[in-house]
Amino acid sequence: MDAQPAKMTEDVGTSGLQDLEHPRREPLTRQRIVRAALHIMDDEGLEAVTMRRIGRELGVEAMSLYNHVADKDDILDSICEEVLADFRFPQVQEWAQATRAACHEYRRLLLAHPSVIAVMTERKRPFTNPESLRVYEFALDLFRSAGLSQTDTVKAFNAFGGYILGCVTREISMMIGGTQDPEHMRAHEEFARMIESSDLPHLREVLPYLIDCDVEEQFDFGLDLLIEGVRAQIATGAA
Repeated sequence: MDAQPAKMTEDVGTSGLQDLEHPRREPLTRQRIVRAALHIMDDEGLEAVTMRRIGRELGVEAMSLYNHVADKDDILDSICEEVLADFRFPQVQEWAQATRAACHEYRRLLLAHPSVIAVMTERKRPFTNPESLRVYEFALDLFRSAGLSQTDTVKAFNAFGGYILGCVTREISMMIGGTQDPEHMRAHEEFARMIESSDLPHLREVLPYLIDCDVEEQFDFGLDLLIEGVRAQIATGAA
């Protein structure tokens, strides 16, 4: 009678050691593949995202990925949807404030995943996940609620979206303004010398402001112009 519990304890202990030596592998899923690809893209750049590299990241053979995704393009398309799913919707009622907050949030996402800009602009297939389109639905609702027509809503949507993409692209390259690391400082100095020796008087007079440009202030300035443009268009339509 006394020996049986001891044997059970021994069996449990042996099983526990085996689990430690051979931990259960997390099942491979489409979401795991997409998130691994996004992690690689953020850390190593878009060119590093290959089926073989994703497989190595997940500890599986590259061929096993095809049980869950069609190909690399399928993964890249899903990366766009994964990033957009992380959008934090502003809890603001007034359309202009909500628009400003939404633009800052979209900028945050793009800066957190800078390579996704290239993925979005080169995408050739439509979205497959309706949830990832909630961001666009939110933006369209803002402009419609503000009083824009359907046609003008689309124009405003494109104008704001293009502005944000352009600003983030500029921030990432940072040829003018932004970070003050040695590489950028040298580039600024070379640029300044070129301007000084060229017949570009207006560019020469604003050069100090270009170099010292605060990206946050610049982003808000552009948003102010866009929002005032929407207000003007609403007023024109109401007249």
